[in-house]
Amino acid sequence: MALGRFYWLAALLGVIWAVELVNLVTGYVLNGWLGLLPRTIGGLDGVLFMPFLHGSFSHVAANTFPLIVLGSLLAITAQKVVLMASVIIIVLGGLGVWVFGATAIHVGASGLIFGWFGFLVARGAVEKRAIPLLVAAGVTLFYGAMIWGILPGQPGISWESHFFGCAAGIFAAFALRNSAHSS
Repeated sequence: MALGRFYWLAALLGVIWAVELVNLVTGYVLNGWLGLLPRTIGGLDGVLFMPFLHGSFSHVAANTFPLIVLGSLLAITAQKVVLMASVIIIVLGGLGVWVFGATAIHVGASGLIFGWFGFLVARGAVEKRAIPLLVAAGVTLFYGAMIWGILPGQPGISWESHFFGCAAGIFAAFALRNSAHSS
């Protein structure tokens, strides 16, 4: 069934929104408990939990559309490697923020979004096959301006999450290049 490719994405979005509702009701207490706080043992669990936590309703809403678009492209073109690519992005991207990030609580799925962006663009260049190249061109055309988000500039925005997520996505494209051919 073709829709089966999208169950993981629906589940991911369901968890993100469920966590947002709990966080909203509790005054965002989960961010303090499970958010990523660089260079602290207590903040290390945030490497895994950061993508599920957000700072506000508008924050999670802003991340939802790119998660749907980029996640759908992954579901269609990289089904065999999407889970492993996402794990690489979350873990390596999160560790990068934990080691080098500004001293603040980092939350949000934007590191995963930037990771998926980096993966989809790099995958086209790495694999040099028609579908990944077309996806890379389309993602670059429609989302290419987001690359500016990897630079410091906007207060309250974790550019480190964007940068390390994108770098981890590029790494994942190289690391998984032989696994993805029939996706």
